[in-house]
Amino acid sequence: MMSDMKEAPKVKDAAEITVGLDNNLDLLSGVSLRLSVEVGSASLKLSELLALSKGNVVELDRQTSDPLDIFANGTLIARGEIVNVDGRFGIRILEVVANDRGIGGVDRRS
Repeated sequence: MMSDMKEAPKVKDAAEITVGLDNNLDLLSGVSLRLSVEVGSASLKLSELLALSKGNVVELDRQTSDPLDIFANGTLIARGEIVNVDGRFGIRILEVVANDRGIGGVDRRS
């Protein structure tokens, strides 16, 4: 049992915590991630899939105005919209998914 505050453990101040986080992020900054964007999805029976041919249209579960899901290694991290960047597709981030929900609340794709 502690008799006075002199025996209490030292609490790190915010500057020490921030420096520690920066060092940890530096360690991970070179890690490659697979970034993918999901426009939408559809459920088809195998027979319907095999019957598809050039020119067929598969209706997806999203409206054209809905934001697209952005995944990093299969984990939903943000939502965005398609843009044109010098004749190539790009994506503009509209919303970063809050990570306060924890892993259990984040959609994962395999």
